[in-house]
Amino acid sequence: MKNWLLILMILAQGLAMQPIFSQDNTELDSLLNVVQKQTDTTRINTLYQIFSNLVRQEPDRAKPYVDTLFLESNSSGYKKFKALSYKAEGLYHYYNSDYTKAELSYSKSIAIYKDIDAMIPLSRMYNNIGIVQKYLGQLQKSKESHLNSLRIKEKLNLGPSDIAASLVNLGVLERELGNRELSNDYYLRAEKICAENNLTRGLNLVRGNLAGNFKDAKRYTDALKYYNLVYDYYKENNDYRGIARITNSIGALYFSMDSIQKAKSFYLEAHELNKQHDIQQMLGLTSRNLGKVAMKEKEYKKALNYFLDANIISQKTGTNTRNVGDYLNIAEAYAAMGDYKSAYKNREIHFNKYDSVFSEQKINQINELEIQYQTEKKEAALALQDAEIKTLSEKAKNDKLKKGLYAGGMVSALALSGLLFFGFRQRMKKNRIAREKQEAIYKQEIEHKKKELASQTLHLVQKSKFIAELKDNLEKVKNSPEKFKVEFKRIVMLLKKQSAADKDWEVFKSYFSEVHENFEDQLKALCNKVTDKELRLASYVKMGLNNNEIADILNVLPSSIHTSKYRLKQKLNIDKDLDFDSFIKSL
Repeated sequence: MKNWLLILMILAQGLAMQPIFSQDNTELDSLLNVVQKQTDTTRINTLYQIFSNLVRQEPDRAKPYVDTLFLESNSSGYKKFKALSYKAEGLYHYYNSDYTKAELSYSKSIAIYKDIDAMIPLSRMYNNIGIVQKYLGQLQKSKESHLNSLRIKEKLNLGPSDIAASLVNLGVLERELGNRELSNDYYLRAEKICAENNLTRGLNLVRGNLAGNFKDAKRYTDALKYYNLVYDYYKENNDYRGIARITNSIGALYFSMDSIQKAKSFYLEAHELNKQHDIQQMLGLTSRNLGKVAMKEKEYKKALNYFLDANIISQKTGTNTRNVGDYLNIAEAYAAMGDYKSAYKNREIHFNKYDSVFSEQKINQINELEIQYQTEKKEAALALQDAEIKTLSEKAKNDKLKKGLYAGGMVSALALSGLLFFGFRQRMKKNRIAREKQEAIYKQEIEHKKKELASQTLHLVQKSKFIAELKDNLEKVKNSPEKFKVEFKRIVMLLKKQSAADKDWEVFKSYFSEVHENFEDQLKALCNKVTDKELRLASYVKMGLNNNEIADILNVLPSSIHTSKYRLKQKLNIDKDLDFDSFIKSL
């Protein structure tokens, strides 16, 4: 065989590397014994199996098998083995958190599978490339890849593990886009498939993701229950990647519950695992989370260092969806330290990057892909029903030929009435699909408006904090004439640029009225003399802002907000035992 000596040298290099994490080597040892005796193309498949056994836990030990696969596939002359080699190369880059290289290798594999019309491996490669495209911030491409994967799998009627894999990854992507309900739908479908088919690893993977959605919905008990189940599974299987990921997730859960010390403990444990095994993407995540803990502890310098580390990793790995938030974190750390120039610069970078990844147009296009996919599924189901009706009609014709005139007349009448019934039912279904399509578009618009409203609320809070901090800085600077001369003009310009509160209120109000269209009417039903200022106060309460945040936005003291709430509560004739904020949020 060509290059045999080189292949032996590469394999020897791989076998000489010692495992960096304990695992059951029974299957691996068996494959290593078998591959020594193989000489035909089955050897390539065995080499890929060995690679697959190693790459997730020990990517560096798996690397020599990638080189061997390329040598063997070139010798074989079969394109499918070349595609398999590129897949292995992509997986190696993926587990080393090099997503740009992973996408390139996956693209080459996909091109070959398309060329030779190998649909099953092609469907799986679309799934793989969709994952790295998400990390790279190519969200529309990611959605297209995952939907392509799912379409092919459904068309070929592939097994439950294949279908579940696509559903899980679509759920992950929808969560990234802020569509938690749709994300849950995908996860729950995947969970059902995995549970019914004893797909233990898949079941734990999807439950870990579901727990994240439970956390976001503040269903903390459900989230912790699932996280603990998944943690036990990974611990039992000595899966350090899984352990690191779930440990970090449990930390995030406690952080959401404001249990900062518990969160810190879990984050540190995950961080050490990620450092020990050099899991770059996860290392960036735990650095980011430890930075948030340091911000809570008011250790701003330490927080900044964590955020800067996370930013370096996200740039190095090409994790653009994470890199977007890094600059906002860095800006907040600088602002807390009083370095407003650096804070402003990084916040500006954040908003520019945010628009490049999560712009309104892109989100709409991605959501349209979902509607298109769901519509195609319904149309395919209708086409199948049409075929069944046609088959029944043909059968009715054959029966007619075998029977007498009387029977024939009866069959014709039945067939005619049946076809009329089916035709009516088809029209009803088409109308229902059109209605569902319209409802989906409406739902998509509402979700987008909710997201814009939340973003606008956050912008108001952050902007008010920023202005308040600048004003505090002005008070300090004015006591030092030499600093005052240098800084005054710049700070005033920044203040003017960040002001325009009335315009901000109008933008906020337009989004708020679209999402909560009956809110103003409900308030005025309680008292028709509610003023614009009172409506504004109630709107901010409805969005969950506290007294300090509202005071910052309105440029008043928090005590003034407390007084205004008390007066509005009396004006609306709210029972004195009812909490004002809770009542307003319930409207």
